[in-house]
Amino acid sequence: MNRREFMTATAMGMAAGVVKIGFAQDGPVRLDPALKTYQVASGVSGNASSVGSDTLNNLMTYWAEGFKKFYPNVNIQIEGKGSATAPPALTSGTAQFGPMSRAMKSTEEDSFEAKYGHKPTQIRTAVDALGIFVNKDNPIPSLSLEQVDAIFSKARRRGQPKQIVTWGDAGMTGEWSDKPISLYGRNSASGTYGFFKEHVLKNGDFRDEVKEQPGSAAVVQAVATDRFAVGYSGIGYATSSVRAVPLAEKAGDQPMAANAENAYSGEYPLSRFLYVYINRSPGKPLDPLVREFIRMICSKEGQEIVVKDGYFPIPASVAAEELKKVE
Repeated sequence: MNRREFMTATAMGMAAGVVKIGFAQDGPVRLDPALKTYQVASGVSGNASSVGSDTLNNLMTYWAEGFKKFYPNVNIQIEGKGSATAPPALTSGTAQFGPMSRAMKSTEEDSFEAKYGHKPTQIRTAVDALGIFVNKDNPIPSLSLEQVDAIFSKARRRGQPKQIVTWGDAGMTGEWSDKPISLYGRNSASGTYGFFKEHVLKNGDFRDEVKEQPGSAAVVQAVATDRFAVGYSGIGYATSSVRAVPLAEKAGDQPMAANAENAYSGEYPLSRFLYVYINRSPGKPLDPLVREFIRMICSKEGQEIVVKDGYFPIPASVAAEELKKVE
């Protein structure tokens, strides 16, 4: 999704009801007051499985816990090893939910469609501002995407003339000027890895020096303990020991903070939706457990969980569009 599409999809009424959000951004996050309260349905029980994104792992866990309060006889198993694991799990039928921090690739959709005769159904569940995190002691005021590309990529497809290997190369002076930059990222199964590679590196190759971590929390923890580090992760994993650097699309542009307002407007250049994919056969009733879980996610209660986990809630208008896909 490009910035214009993201802005169109999220520029909906978000005034009123304010909820605090911890360390994820500079001010309070607004929960759309038009989001509907979840209404409990009858006849919902059984087991389900979720396989996919590490970025959404905590969210899926919290949603499952919230759902169980409504339906004590429901159990949902959560596995979060990376977005790339979601499509095969949905296709094989071993999972009913496929959380992903990127959209499915056409090849993944094609494999699913070849088996079922229809494409998987994409549900937008939350908004993320993918953060470029530095240690809390790092005073760098901002970075451009050209600089981030030159820090992480061999190819420098955004046109930066030379590799950025020290903090001095990124414009810092004093004690920071000669300090090598430690690089932390995700592995290729990660949707965040894929999103970052596409939208920051323009599909260029990562530098060999990037230390791949098994999950988002590990990236943030590494940056928190390494004073000269930089890493990327969903904003929901932010802690008080790291800082998300304001980003500019290109040199000379106004740097934008990784907060809700800039994510909704699309002015923060690494804004994205977080998705859950399901198998919905056209013209056939959806399994009640799957239907109600999606309904709960898109409700006021489900989006309050989004805020508590450090991400940004979808507007009621987006929730209404997603609910039409399961009703």
